[in-house]
Amino acid sequence: MSKRINVMLPDRTLAVLNRVAPRGGRSRFVSEAVLHFVATNGRRNLGEQLKLGYQANADESLKIAAEWFPLEEEASQPRRGGHRGKTSK
Repeated sequence: MSKRINVMLPDRTLAVLNRVAPRGGRSRFVSEAVLHFVATNGRRNLGEQLKLGYQANADESLKIAAEWFPLEEEASQPRRGGHRGKTSK
């Protein structure tokens, strides 16, 4: 379903629109342009929000990593002595 609206555009914007969209195709062009703009800016804004969140939590993340690093190092070392795998008969 489509709705008719009245939109005011600056002369310069209308001139560009008339060059890139044929008469009768302007509504479709404007619709696609708006959807593209929103999708592109939405992804960019999401990326910015994620970046800011990671930066805000960087100190806490480093603290947690520093606390767990020795345990991960110990767990990754091969076991020595008394540990044997299954024996075959």
